Amino acid sequence: MSIEDSDAPVETMWEGRFVTAKRKGRWEYVSRSRGIRAAVILAIDEGHVLLVEQYRVPLGKNCIELPAGLVGDHDDNSNEDASVAAIRELEEETGYLAETMDDCGEYYSSPGMLSESFVLFRAKNLIKTGDGGGVDGENITVHRVALDSLAEFIDQKRAERAAIDAKLLLFLQPK
Repeated sequence: MSIEDSDAPVETMWEGRFVTAKRKGRWEYVSRSRGIRAAVILAIDEGHVLLVEQYRVPLGKNCIELPAGLVGDHDDNSNEDASVAAIRELEEETGYLAETMDDCGEYYSSPGMLSESFVLFRAKNLIKTGDGGGVDGENITVHRVALDSLAEFIDQKRAERAAIDAKLLLFLQPK
């Protein structure tokens, strides 16, 4: 079986600090620059899930998401372990420190246009250490939402015109 464009050369159309636009045959797609990866954290604490809300420029509005961050995005930590980044990002964004992070595997969010993947981690043994909110300029709002009222929370945020990250579908299975 021959797959059209699978052996076409990759052309870099544009490269920035964090993303690169590429073309391969008839396909145009975006990848992370410099081998940067992402870690996404599923943090459930005593029947509550930790979510973050922040303004996302590409969407032009706030988005409700699982905590997440880039792995190896600074020159001095380009070989950073994803679990270390996940622990750091969870505490920066939410104010909760995880004793351990279980690796739940690599996933692709939109494989038709992005080559980016993320590693999903499950945070365990959470300890509140601060308010969270991210680093300078991130303006993250932390939400600790009861799992049994998550659907209502998402409906409320949608009514407020917030975007909802597709990863939250993990929680919205039929009852």
